[in-house]
Amino acid sequence: MPLAVSQVEEARPKNALHYFASIGSTMTEAARLADEGAAHGTVVIADEQTAGIGRLGRNWISEAEAGIYCSILLRLKLPPAQLPVASLLLGLAVAEAIQKSTSLICDLRWPNDVLINDKKVCGILTQLVGSCIVAGIGINVNQSAFEPGLRTPATSLFLESGAKQSREQVLIALLESLDSFCELDTPAILRAFSATSSYANGRRVTVEEGGQEGVTAGLDECGFLLLRTRDGHVQRLSAGGVRAVAT
Repeated sequence: MPLAVSQVEEARPKNALHYFASIGSTMTEAARLADEGAAHGTVVIADEQTAGIGRLGRNWISEAEAGIYCSILLRLKLPPAQLPVASLLLGLAVAEAIQKSTSLICDLRWPNDVLINDKKVCGILTQLVGSCIVAGIGINVNQSAFEPGLRTPATSLFLESGAKQSREQVLIALLESLDSFCELDTPAILRAFSATSSYANGRRVTVEEGGQEGVTAGLDECGFLLLRTRDGHVQRLSAGGVRAVAT
């Protein structure tokens, strides 16, 4: 069933909503709007993406009318050095929205994955257009199956809860949570992420791109993950992602 756009617009009149039944990527359209000066909170959402963009140029599978595929414009007062905090803020907002709308508890894997029971339910991608952050958010809502061989096993709110979920209610909850988290300063966001994520501190991980292995040692003041390696040194991870090491 197509998204009930009027329901979202009635609940969230402050968010300019641009809806597409099908689009290549909401990120592309949102970047165009950002370049034209569209306001903070502008939302581009589609029932289907034919060329969804994941991290590192990977595809984001966007089954028609099954998930939330949106890009949101954020005009935040963050200095350039602290832009990684935006990804943490977005993960927190998604996790809170899912809990409020479904009672499911999420984990956050630095920098931009939302997990339920160690399976990925949401991916987040950020792009800077001028001074505007374009936040691409893909939430698996009512998918019943996923293709095998994914880098991280995937899940959906339906699979985890055993019941179909309202995409409209999840989206409304997300926009409400974003309002709250966008009001927080950087130290508060870092504290909230550290409290929500099992990956932020004391988790043995391997770095995706470099292959280093170590134990996470918290976040620095800019939102980068700190990793204590086997030789005792602490290094800052400024790019890429991490994977849990099986024990």
